[in-house]
Order: sequence, then structure tokens, then C-alpha cells
Amino acid sequence: MSTLGSPVDDRRGEVNAAGLRVAVIAARFNAEITDSLLRGALEALAEHGALDADLTAIRVPGAWELPQTAARAVEAGRFDAVVTLGCVIRGETPHFDFVCQETSLGLGAVARAADIPVVFGVLTTDDLAQAQARAGEGKDNKGYEAAMAALEMISVGRVLRGDA
Repeated sequence: MSTLGSPVDDRRGEVNAAGLRVAVIAARFNAEITDSLLRGALEALAEHGALDADLTAIRVPGAWELPQTAARAVEAGRFDAVVTLGCVIRGETPHFDFVCQETSLGLGAVARAADIPVVFGVLTTDDLAQAQARAGEGKDNKGYEAAMAALEMISVGRVLRGDA
């Protein structure tokens, strides 16, 4: 797995999660992978000052349910960012294509309509080995990377609003 181009190392320690309320929504399907992605996201947020009380981890059945849940999290108005995590592994049927496409389109629509960052941390891999390579430790964990992207986007929003 390539981490070439990943901004994680450049942003470590430069973003601050203190006082931020973040919803981390993780699919339960492919739990070996999504549990690791969730741990990575929560680790990134904690490393950057987030308190457990400000983090809400929400589990949903699978990637298909991520867009609806993300939309509800945004509508709740309680969060500064929403991070979505899932893992869809290609199988023998076209089901993979349908789930990936609708999850991506759904989360994209939620993100475009939201006033807060909604980050896509859904793995779409050909096999379990590819998923495992993306759910490792540190910058090899795409959950960690997604949480870091959320923190950076909160900062970007502040700049755009003139709050920074």
C-alpha cells in the first residue's frame, strides 16, 4: 500500500482537536477492519487534544447505512465534524459496485450540503489483504488519516469564515 502523498505526517501536531465535538460513524460489516479504522480515528483525535466526552462513536450495520447516519449527525447540530468509516471488499457479484457507488454518492451529497466537514473514510478494496494494509498502525491506518482530514477541514472552515 502506498502512503505517498498522505498529509498525515505533515499535519501531526499542527491541528488541535481540543473542545471539538466529532461524530465517528463506523460500519460493523468487516469488523476486523472497521474496528481498527475506528481505533485509528479515535487515536488521532485523542493525540490532538480531543476528550472522550467530546467524541461520539456510532456503529451502523454496513457502508450502505453511512450516508443516512451522517446526514442525521449533521442535522443534529451537535458536531463540528463527522468522520465516516467502512470497508467494502470486492466479491463475486456486482453487489460491491452498487454499495461502493451509492455510499460514495450519498456521502458526497451529505458533505456538499453540510456546513461542517463530512469525511469519507471508506475502504473499497479487491481483497482482505488490501483492507488490512490500510487498517494498520499510525499513518497506515485510513481511520487515523480520515480523522486528521476532519481536523484540517475544521481549520480550513475557520479560515474561510474569517474565524482563524
